[in-house]
Amino acid sequence: MKKVTGLVSISMMLVLSLFLAACGNGGSEDEGSGDSNKVTAWAWNINVPVLEEAAEKFKEENPDFELEVVEMGTDDVYSKLTTGLQAGGKGLPDIVLVEDDRVQGYMSAFPDAFVNVSDKGFDEMKDSFPSYKTELVSKDGAMYGFPFDGGPTGVFYRTDIFEEAGVNAEDIKTWDDYIEAGKTIKEKTDKAMIGLDLNGDDGLYRMMLNQQGTFYFDDEKNVALTSEESKKAMEVQKALNEEGLVKETVGWDAWISAMTSGDVATAPSGAWLYGSITQQGKDTSGKWGLIELPAFEEGGNRASNLGGSNYMIPSASNNADLAYDFMEFFSTNKDVQLSAMEGGLFPSLNTIYDNEAFTKEVEFFNNQPIWSLLADEMDRIPSVNYTGDYAVAKDEAVKAQSEIANGKAIDEALKASEDRLKNRIQ
Repeated sequence: MKKVTGLVSISMMLVLSLFLAACGNGGSEDEGSGDSNKVTAWAWNINVPVLEEAAEKFKEENPDFELEVVEMGTDDVYSKLTTGLQAGGKGLPDIVLVEDDRVQGYMSAFPDAFVNVSDKGFDEMKDSFPSYKTELVSKDGAMYGFPFDGGPTGVFYRTDIFEEAGVNAEDIKTWDDYIEAGKTIKEKTDKAMIGLDLNGDDGLYRMMLNQQGTFYFDDEKNVALTSEESKKAMEVQKALNEEGLVKETVGWDAWISAMTSGDVATAPSGAWLYGSITQQGKDTSGKWGLIELPAFEEGGNRASNLGGSNYMIPSASNNADLAYDFMEFFSTNKDVQLSAMEGGLFPSLNTIYDNEAFTKEVEFFNNQPIWSLLADEMDRIPSVNYTGDYAVAKDEAVKAQSEIANGKAIDEALKASEDRLKNRIQ
Protein backbone atom coordinates (compact mmCIF):
# COMPACT_ATOMS: atom_id res chain seq x y z
CA MET A 1 0.00 0.00 0.00
CA LYS A 2 1.82 3.04 -1.19
CA LYS A 3 0.78 6.56 -0.37
CA VAL A 4 -0.48 7.54 -3.83
CA THR A 5 -1.25 11.18 -4.50
CA GLY A 6 -3.72 12.28 -7.16
CA LEU A 7 -6.09 10.17 -9.19
CA VAL A 8 -5.92 12.26 -12.34
CA SER A 9 -4.94 10.38 -15.49
CA ILE A 10 -2.41 11.82 -17.93
CA SER A 11 -5.16 12.57 -20.42
CA MET A 12 -7.14 14.51 -17.82
CA MET A 13 -4.00 16.38 -16.81
CA LEU A 14 -3.61 17.54 -20.40
CA VAL A 15 -6.96 19.28 -20.20
CA LEU A 16 -5.87 20.96 -16.99
CA SER A 17 -2.61 22.05 -18.57
CA LEU A 18 -4.39 23.69 -21.49
CA PHE A 19 -6.45 25.71 -19.04
CA LEU A 20 -3.38 26.75 -17.08
CA ALA A 21 -1.54 27.73 -20.23
CA ALA A 22 -4.52 29.82 -21.29
CA CYS A 23 -4.29 31.61 -17.95
CA GLY A 24 -0.67 32.50 -18.61
CA ASN A 25 0.90 29.94 -16.26
CA GLY A 26 2.93 28.08 -18.88
CA GLY A 27 6.24 29.57 -17.79
CA SER A 28 8.14 29.14 -14.57
CA GLU A 29 11.02 30.75 -12.82
CA ASP A 30 12.24 27.22 -12.08
CA GLU A 31 13.08 26.43 -15.71
CA GLY A 32 16.65 25.49 -16.71
CA SER A 33 18.78 28.59 -16.35
CA GLY A 34 20.88 28.17 -19.46
CA ASP A 35 24.04 28.60 -17.36
CA SER A 36 26.49 26.15 -18.97
CA ASN A 37 27.64 24.86 -15.57
CA LYS A 38 24.28 24.64 -13.83
CA VAL A 39 21.40 22.21 -13.97
CA THR A 40 18.06 22.35 -12.20
CA ALA A 41 16.12 19.37 -10.86
CA TRP A 42 12.61 18.79 -9.55
CA ALA A 43 12.25 16.18 -6.82
CA TRP A 44 10.46 15.53 -3.53
CA ASN A 45 11.24 14.85 0.14
CA ILE A 46 13.94 12.24 0.83
CA ASN A 47 15.21 12.38 -2.76
CA VAL A 48 16.45 15.94 -2.30
CA PRO A 49 19.38 15.32 0.08
CA VAL A 50 20.50 12.36 -2.06
CA LEU A 51 20.69 14.61 -5.12
CA GLU A 52 22.52 17.31 -3.20
CA GLU A 53 25.07 14.87 -1.81
CA ALA A 54 25.62 13.43 -5.29
CA ALA A 55 26.23 16.93 -6.63
CA GLU A 56 28.98 17.48 -4.07
CA LYS A 57 30.67 14.24 -5.13
CA PHE A 58 30.30 15.13 -8.80
CA LYS A 59 31.94 18.50 -8.17
CA GLU A 60 35.13 16.78 -7.07
CA GLU A 61 35.86 16.15 -10.76
CA ASN A 62 33.71 19.00 -12.07
CA PRO A 63 34.42 21.95 -9.72
CA ASP A 64 32.33 24.47 -11.69
CA PHE A 65 29.22 22.28 -11.59
CA GLU A 66 26.17 23.65 -9.81
CA LEU A 67 22.89 21.87 -9.04
CA GLU A 68 19.72 23.65 -8.04
CA VAL A 69 17.12 21.30 -6.59
CA VAL A 70 13.57 22.61 -6.46
CA GLU A 71 11.70 20.58 -3.84
CA MET A 72 7.96 20.17 -4.27
CA GLY A 73 5.28 17.56 -3.67
CA THR A 74 4.57 14.84 -6.20
CA ASP A 75 1.26 16.42 -7.23
CA ASP A 76 3.01 19.70 -7.96
CA VAL A 77 5.76 18.00 -9.94
CA TYR A 78 3.27 16.24 -12.20
CA SER A 79 1.02 19.27 -12.61
CA LYS A 80 3.92 21.53 -13.59
CA LEU A 81 5.57 18.85 -15.71
CA THR A 82 2.39 18.23 -17.71
CA THR A 83 1.80 21.95 -18.14
CA GLY A 84 5.37 22.53 -19.28
CA LEU A 85 5.34 19.64 -21.74
CA GLN A 86 2.07 20.82 -23.23
CA ALA A 87 3.68 24.25 -23.65
CA GLY A 88 6.54 22.74 -25.63
CA GLY A 89 8.93 22.47 -22.69
CA LYS A 90 8.53 25.98 -21.34
CA GLY A 91 9.36 26.31 -17.66
CA LEU A 92 10.78 22.81 -17.25
CA PRO A 93 13.95 21.85 -15.36
CA ASP A 94 16.93 19.95 -16.72
CA ILE A 95 16.13 16.86 -14.60
CA VAL A 96 12.82 15.61 -13.21
CA LEU A 97 11.92 12.70 -10.95
CA VAL A 98 9.05 10.52 -12.24
CA GLU A 99 7.53 7.52 -10.46
CA ASP A 100 7.39 4.13 -12.16
CA ASP A 101 3.65 4.18 -12.68
CA ARG A 102 3.80 7.58 -14.45
CA VAL A 103 6.72 7.11 -16.85
CA GLN A 104 4.93 5.22 -19.61
CA GLY A 105 2.07 7.68 -19.58
CA TYR A 106 4.35 10.65 -20.13
CA MET A 107 6.34 8.92 -22.88
CA SER A 108 3.10 7.99 -24.64
CA ALA A 109 1.42 11.39 -24.31
CA PHE A 110 4.59 13.32 -25.19
CA PRO A 111 6.65 11.09 -27.53
CA ASP A 112 9.48 13.57 -28.10
CA ALA A 113 9.52 15.18 -24.68
CA PHE A 114 12.51 13.42 -23.12
CA VAL A 115 16.14 12.91 -24.06
CA ASN A 116 17.07 9.54 -25.56
CA VAL A 117 19.80 8.50 -23.14
CA SER A 118 20.66 5.43 -25.21
CA ASP A 119 21.94 7.81 -27.90
CA LYS A 120 24.25 9.29 -25.29
CA GLY A 121 25.72 5.93 -24.30
CA PHE A 122 23.66 4.84 -21.30
CA ASP A 123 22.97 1.45 -22.88
CA GLU A 124 26.49 0.49 -21.81
CA MET A 125 25.20 0.52 -18.21
CA LYS A 126 21.93 -1.28 -18.97
CA ASP A 127 23.01 -4.58 -17.45
CA SER A 128 23.62 -2.82 -14.14
CA PHE A 129 19.86 -2.56 -13.59
CA PRO A 130 17.03 -5.13 -13.46
CA SER A 131 15.17 -5.55 -16.73
CA TYR A 132 11.83 -4.46 -15.28
CA LYS A 133 13.34 -1.02 -14.57
CA THR A 134 15.10 -0.57 -17.92
CA GLU A 135 12.03 -1.71 -19.86
CA LEU A 136 9.91 0.74 -17.91
CA VAL A 137 11.90 3.73 -19.23
CA SER A 138 12.29 2.33 -22.76
CA LYS A 139 10.43 2.95 -25.98
CA ASP A 140 11.20 1.33 -29.34
CA GLY A 141 14.33 -0.21 -27.87
CA ALA A 142 15.82 3.03 -26.55
CA MET A 143 15.99 4.28 -22.97
CA TYR A 144 14.62 7.68 -22.03
CA GLY A 145 15.37 7.73 -18.32
CA PHE A 146 17.74 6.66 -15.57
CA PRO A 147 16.43 3.87 -13.30
CA PHE A 148 16.65 4.89 -9.66
CA ASP A 149 14.88 3.34 -6.69
CA GLY A 150 12.69 0.25 -6.73
CA GLY A 151 10.01 -1.28 -4.55
CA PRO A 152 10.73 -5.01 -4.24
CA THR A 153 8.01 -6.51 -2.10
CA GLY A 154 7.68 -8.90 0.80
CA VAL A 155 5.44 -9.75 3.72
CA PHE A 156 6.51 -7.79 6.78
CA TYR A 157 5.31 -9.73 9.81
CA ARG A 158 5.25 -9.53 13.61
CA THR A 159 7.39 -12.37 14.95
CA ASP A 160 5.85 -12.03 18.42
CA ILE A 161 2.32 -12.62 17.09
CA PHE A 162 3.46 -15.56 14.95
CA GLU A 163 5.25 -17.12 17.92
CA GLU A 164 2.20 -16.73 20.14
CA ALA A 165 0.08 -18.48 17.52
CA GLY A 166 2.66 -21.20 16.91
CA VAL A 167 2.94 -20.33 13.21
CA ASN A 168 6.23 -20.55 11.29
CA ALA A 169 6.29 -17.80 8.68
CA GLU A 170 8.78 -19.73 6.54
CA ASP A 171 6.11 -22.39 6.01
CA ILE A 172 4.01 -19.87 4.07
CA LYS A 173 4.75 -20.65 0.41
CA THR A 174 1.41 -19.88 -1.28
CA TRP A 175 -1.52 -17.53 -0.77
CA ASP A 176 -3.55 -20.53 0.43
CA ASP A 177 -0.87 -21.08 3.09
CA TYR A 178 -1.11 -17.41 4.00
CA ILE A 179 -4.87 -17.63 4.51
CA GLU A 180 -4.55 -20.80 6.62
CA ALA A 181 -1.85 -19.13 8.75
CA GLY A 182 -4.18 -16.17 9.18
CA LYS A 183 -6.94 -18.43 10.46
CA THR A 184 -4.63 -19.93 13.05
CA ILE A 185 -3.38 -16.53 14.16
CA LYS A 186 -6.95 -15.25 14.44
CA GLU A 187 -7.96 -18.28 16.50
CA LYS A 188 -4.93 -18.23 18.82
CA THR A 189 -4.39 -14.48 19.27
CA ASP A 190 -7.57 -12.77 18.03
CA LYS A 191 -5.35 -10.63 15.77
CA ALA A 192 -6.20 -9.80 12.16
CA MET A 193 -3.80 -11.14 9.54
CA ILE A 194 -3.70 -7.96 7.46
CA GLY A 195 -4.85 -4.35 7.39
CA LEU A 196 -6.55 -3.22 4.17
CA ASP A 197 -8.36 -0.11 3.00
CA LEU A 198 -10.77 -1.99 0.80
CA ASN A 199 -12.61 1.16 -0.23
CA GLY A 200 -9.59 3.37 -0.80
CA ASP A 201 -6.47 1.57 -2.01
CA ASP A 202 -5.61 -1.59 -3.96
CA GLY A 203 -1.93 -2.05 -3.10
CA LEU A 204 -2.26 -5.77 -2.34
CA TYR A 205 -4.18 -6.36 -5.57
CA ARG A 206 -1.49 -4.53 -7.59
CA MET A 207 1.28 -6.59 -6.01
CA MET A 208 -0.55 -9.80 -6.83
CA LEU A 209 -1.10 -8.69 -10.43
CA ASN A 210 2.55 -7.72 -10.84
CA GLN A 211 3.86 -11.01 -9.48
CA GLN A 212 1.73 -12.79 -12.11
CA GLY A 213 3.26 -10.66 -14.88
CA THR A 214 0.25 -8.50 -15.63
CA PHE A 215 -1.46 -5.31 -14.48
CA TYR A 216 -4.59 -3.26 -15.17
CA PHE A 217 -3.57 -3.53 -18.84
CA ASP A 218 -1.93 -6.35 -20.77
CA ASP A 219 1.19 -6.06 -22.92
CA GLU A 220 -0.90 -4.78 -25.83
CA LYS A 221 -2.41 -2.00 -23.68
CA ASN A 222 -5.78 -3.74 -23.59
CA VAL A 223 -7.82 -3.35 -20.40
CA ALA A 224 -7.30 -6.53 -18.38
CA LEU A 225 -9.39 -6.17 -15.24
CA THR A 226 -11.28 -9.37 -16.12
CA SER A 227 -8.14 -11.44 -16.76
CA GLU A 228 -7.67 -14.74 -14.95
CA GLU A 229 -4.79 -13.19 -13.01
CA SER A 230 -7.03 -10.36 -11.86
CA LYS A 231 -9.70 -12.80 -10.73
CA LYS A 232 -7.15 -14.86 -8.79
CA ALA A 233 -5.95 -11.75 -6.97
CA MET A 234 -9.48 -10.71 -6.05
CA GLU A 235 -10.26 -14.25 -4.89
CA VAL A 236 -7.42 -14.04 -2.37
CA GLN A 237 -8.67 -10.73 -1.03
CA LYS A 238 -12.24 -12.02 -0.88
CA ALA A 239 -11.17 -15.09 1.07
CA LEU A 240 -9.18 -12.99 3.53
CA ASN A 241 -12.17 -10.74 4.07
CA GLU A 242 -14.76 -13.51 4.37
CA GLU A 243 -12.61 -15.41 6.87
CA GLY A 244 -12.50 -12.32 9.11
CA LEU A 245 -8.76 -11.89 8.66
CA VAL A 246 -8.87 -8.25 7.52
CA LYS A 247 -8.78 -5.20 9.74
CA GLU A 248 -10.22 -2.23 7.88
CA THR A 249 -7.58 0.49 7.97
CA VAL A 250 -8.77 3.68 6.31
CA GLY A 251 -5.87 5.80 5.17
CA TRP A 252 -2.10 5.66 5.57
CA ASP A 253 -1.89 6.55 9.26
CA ALA A 254 -4.38 3.87 10.31
CA TRP A 255 -2.54 1.27 8.24
CA ILE A 256 0.84 2.04 9.79
CA SER A 257 -0.65 2.25 13.29
CA ALA A 258 -2.28 -1.17 12.97
CA MET A 259 1.13 -2.72 12.30
CA THR A 260 3.18 -0.90 14.90
CA SER A 261 0.54 -1.36 17.62
CA GLY A 262 0.28 -5.09 16.94
CA ASP A 263 -3.34 -5.08 15.78
CA VAL A 264 -2.39 -6.98 12.61
CA ALA A 265 0.16 -9.73 12.07
CA THR A 266 1.40 -8.94 8.56
CA ALA A 267 1.79 -6.23 5.96
CA PRO A 268 2.61 -7.22 2.38
CA SER A 269 4.33 -4.14 0.94
CA GLY A 270 7.35 -2.61 -0.77
CA ALA A 271 10.84 -2.27 0.71
CA TRP A 272 10.16 1.37 1.56
CA LEU A 273 7.81 0.29 4.39
CA TYR A 274 10.91 -0.39 6.49
CA GLY A 275 11.33 3.34 7.07
CA SER A 276 7.82 3.87 8.38
CA ILE A 277 7.95 0.81 10.64
CA THR A 278 11.27 1.72 12.21
CA GLN A 279 10.34 5.39 12.65
CA GLN A 280 6.82 4.96 14.02
CA GLY A 281 7.32 1.67 15.85
CA LYS A 282 10.62 2.22 17.60
CA ASP A 283 9.53 0.16 20.60
CA THR A 284 8.89 -2.89 18.38
CA SER A 285 12.54 -3.48 17.48
CA GLY A 286 13.32 -7.19 17.28
CA LYS A 287 9.67 -8.12 16.74
CA TRP A 288 9.73 -8.11 12.94
CA GLY A 289 10.51 -10.54 10.15
CA LEU A 290 10.23 -10.59 6.36
CA ILE A 291 9.34 -13.29 3.83
CA GLU A 292 8.71 -13.08 0.11
CA LEU A 293 5.15 -12.71 -1.15
CA PRO A 294 3.34 -16.05 -1.24
CA ALA A 295 2.99 -17.58 -4.70
CA PHE A 296 -0.31 -18.49 -6.36
CA GLU A 297 0.89 -22.06 -6.74
CA GLU A 298 3.73 -24.04 -5.18
CA GLY A 299 6.98 -22.99 -6.85
CA GLY A 300 5.41 -19.96 -8.56
CA ASN A 301 6.90 -16.47 -8.73
CA ARG A 302 7.11 -14.63 -5.41
CA ALA A 303 8.73 -11.40 -6.65
CA SER A 304 6.78 -8.20 -7.26
CA ASN A 305 7.19 -4.44 -7.14
CA LEU A 306 5.32 -1.62 -5.45
CA GLY A 307 6.71 1.87 -5.91
CA GLY A 308 9.95 3.20 -7.35
CA SER A 309 11.03 6.13 -9.50
CA ASN A 310 13.37 7.29 -12.27
CA TYR A 311 15.04 10.49 -13.44
CA MET A 312 14.36 11.94 -16.89
CA ILE A 313 15.80 14.84 -18.88
CA PRO A 314 13.24 16.97 -20.74
CA SER A 315 14.21 17.51 -24.37
CA ALA A 316 13.75 21.25 -23.82
CA SER A 317 16.69 21.32 -21.39
CA ASN A 318 19.32 23.96 -22.21
CA ASN A 319 21.96 21.79 -20.53
CA ALA A 320 21.02 18.28 -21.63
CA ASP A 321 24.65 17.14 -22.02
CA LEU A 322 25.64 18.28 -18.54
CA ALA A 323 22.41 16.91 -17.09
CA TYR A 324 23.21 13.57 -18.72
CA ASP A 325 26.76 13.53 -17.35
CA PHE A 326 25.51 14.22 -13.85
CA MET A 327 22.69 11.67 -14.00
CA GLU A 328 24.98 8.98 -15.44
CA PHE A 329 27.26 9.61 -12.47
CA PHE A 330 24.33 9.69 -10.06
CA SER A 331 22.82 6.45 -11.36
CA THR A 332 25.99 4.37 -11.46
CA ASN A 333 28.14 5.71 -8.62
CA LYS A 334 28.17 3.13 -5.83
CA ASP A 335 28.72 5.64 -3.02
CA VAL A 336 25.80 7.78 -4.19
CA GLN A 337 23.47 4.79 -4.38
CA LEU A 338 24.57 3.50 -0.99
CA SER A 339 23.76 6.94 0.42
CA ALA A 340 20.30 6.62 -1.13
CA MET A 341 19.96 3.26 0.60
CA GLU A 342 20.82 4.82 3.95
CA GLY A 343 18.17 7.46 3.28
CA GLY A 344 15.44 4.86 2.81
CA LEU A 345 15.47 4.47 -0.98
CA PHE A 346 16.11 0.98 -2.38
CA PRO A 347 18.58 1.39 -5.29
CA SER A 348 18.09 -0.54 -8.51
CA LEU A 349 21.85 -0.47 -9.26
CA ASN A 350 22.61 -4.18 -8.96
CA THR A 351 26.39 -3.80 -8.72
CA ILE A 352 26.07 -2.79 -5.06
CA TYR A 353 23.97 -5.70 -3.82
CA ASP A 354 27.05 -7.48 -2.50
CA ASN A 355 27.88 -4.50 -0.30
CA GLU A 356 27.61 -4.88 3.47
CA ALA A 357 24.65 -2.50 3.46
CA PHE A 358 22.65 -5.27 1.76
CA THR A 359 24.19 -8.37 3.32
CA LYS A 360 24.26 -7.25 6.96
CA GLU A 361 21.88 -8.50 9.62
CA VAL A 362 19.23 -5.96 10.63
CA GLU A 363 18.75 -5.76 14.39
CA PHE A 364 15.24 -4.29 14.13
CA PHE A 365 14.24 -7.39 12.13
CA ASN A 366 15.52 -9.91 14.66
CA ASN A 367 18.95 -9.87 12.94
CA GLN A 368 17.51 -11.08 9.64
CA PRO A 369 19.40 -9.89 6.49
CA ILE A 370 16.23 -8.48 4.93
CA TRP A 371 17.98 -6.33 2.32
CA SER A 372 19.63 -9.38 0.80
CA LEU A 373 16.25 -11.07 0.50
CA LEU A 374 14.80 -8.03 -1.28
CA ALA A 375 17.84 -7.57 -3.56
CA ASP A 376 17.56 -11.19 -4.67
CA GLU A 377 14.07 -10.43 -5.98
CA MET A 378 15.03 -7.61 -8.32
CA ASP A 379 15.85 -9.73 -11.37
CA ARG A 380 12.68 -11.80 -10.89
CA ILE A 381 10.22 -8.90 -10.89
CA PRO A 382 8.07 -9.10 -14.06
CA SER A 383 7.77 -6.09 -16.34
CA VAL A 384 4.22 -4.76 -16.62
CA ASN A 385 2.38 -2.19 -18.70
CA TYR A 386 1.15 0.80 -16.68
CA THR A 387 0.10 2.91 -19.72
CA GLY A 388 -0.95 6.54 -19.47
CA ASP A 389 -4.27 5.56 -17.94
CA TYR A 390 -2.84 4.08 -14.75
CA ALA A 391 -4.60 6.49 -12.39
CA VAL A 392 -8.10 6.11 -13.80
CA ALA A 393 -7.60 2.33 -13.99
CA LYS A 394 -6.63 2.29 -10.34
CA ASP A 395 -9.81 4.17 -9.52
CA GLU A 396 -11.91 1.50 -11.24
CA ALA A 397 -9.96 -1.34 -9.62
CA VAL A 398 -10.62 0.12 -6.18
CA LYS A 399 -14.33 0.37 -7.02
CA ALA A 400 -14.40 -3.30 -8.01
CA GLN A 401 -12.50 -4.25 -4.87
CA SER A 402 -14.97 -2.33 -2.71
CA GLU A 403 -17.98 -3.92 -4.40
CA ILE A 404 -16.53 -7.40 -3.96
CA ALA A 405 -15.87 -6.70 -0.28
CA ASN A 406 -19.55 -5.75 0.03
CA GLY A 407 -20.76 -9.00 -1.49
CA LYS A 408 -20.82 -8.50 -5.25
CA ALA A 409 -19.62 -11.45 -7.35
CA ILE A 410 -16.02 -11.13 -8.53
CA ASP A 411 -16.81 -11.66 -12.22
CA GLU A 412 -19.65 -9.16 -12.13
CA ALA A 413 -17.70 -6.46 -10.28
CA LEU A 414 -14.62 -6.76 -12.49
CA LYS A 415 -16.68 -6.77 -15.70
CA ALA A 416 -18.52 -3.62 -14.63
CA SER A 417 -15.27 -1.86 -13.75
CA GLU A 418 -13.64 -2.95 -16.99
CA ASP A 419 -16.58 -1.61 -19.01
CA ARG A 420 -16.48 1.71 -17.17
CA LEU A 421 -12.73 1.97 -17.65
CA LYS A 422 -13.00 1.40 -21.39
CA ASN A 423 -15.59 4.16 -21.62
CA ARG A 424 -13.50 6.55 -19.52
CA ILE A 425 -10.28 6.12 -21.49
CA GLN A 426 -12.07 6.45 -24.82
